[in-house]
Amino acid sequence: MPKTHGLEQYLQAIYVLGGEGELVLPSVLADYLDVARPTVTQTVARLTHAGLVSTAEGKGLILTELGMRRAEILVRRHRLVERWLTDDLGLDWASAHLEAGRLEHAISPLVEQRLVEHLGYPTTCPHGNVIPGSGADQQVGLHLSSIVPPARVQVMRIAETAEEDLDLLRFLHQTGFVPGAVLTLLDKSSPYEAGISVQVNDHVYALDEHVAQRVMVLLMSSD
Repeated sequence: MPKTHGLEQYLQAIYVLGGEGELVLPSVLADYLDVARPTVTQTVARLTHAGLVSTAEGKGLILTELGMRRAEILVRRHRLVERWLTDDLGLDWASAHLEAGRLEHAISPLVEQRLVEHLGYPTTCPHGNVIPGSGADQQVGLHLSSIVPPARVQVMRIAETAEEDLDLLRFLHQTGFVPGAVLTLLDKSSPYEAGISVQVNDHVYALDEHVAQRVMVLLMSSD
């Protein structure tokens, strides 16, 4: 059964997709949110009427200044709560994402500020994505899938679009594909091997390209 989403979830989705460099077409938004395309069309019309979203030929859906402010508040609280749930309560990434989606709407400005202070003024969520309003800039990085082996890289962040695949989030967290981790890309021993061979800690994983596409890395010196 398709998921149901309020206007706030649409604003967050447009923010996330746009932040990852996607052209946010209604069809892309429908696939990302797993909702019917007519539903997206109706909701986008409501967002446009409310002055939160604009459309331009060849540019897709764009958040207006008001829409951006609203989206940044939501994303900021979501990422702060994820940080709290993982760092203080020990939840895994997938569980923290689900719970943050429930709690973010109940966070007041006062609680938000106390949370920031309690966490030591964090600049990123657990996956390495910058918390809006933290003053930090998001590093660009490279897609793991674009690196030619052999090579050593350091995980910078997990693309925020990966959050909609909870099983993928669990896999990346449990296997050590986390910000700061050093990975070794290995040459394939045979041209018939599938996947991208990556060593993290003492284990080697053959990643599907769509998974490697969501891992953003920094190329390390060969020295």
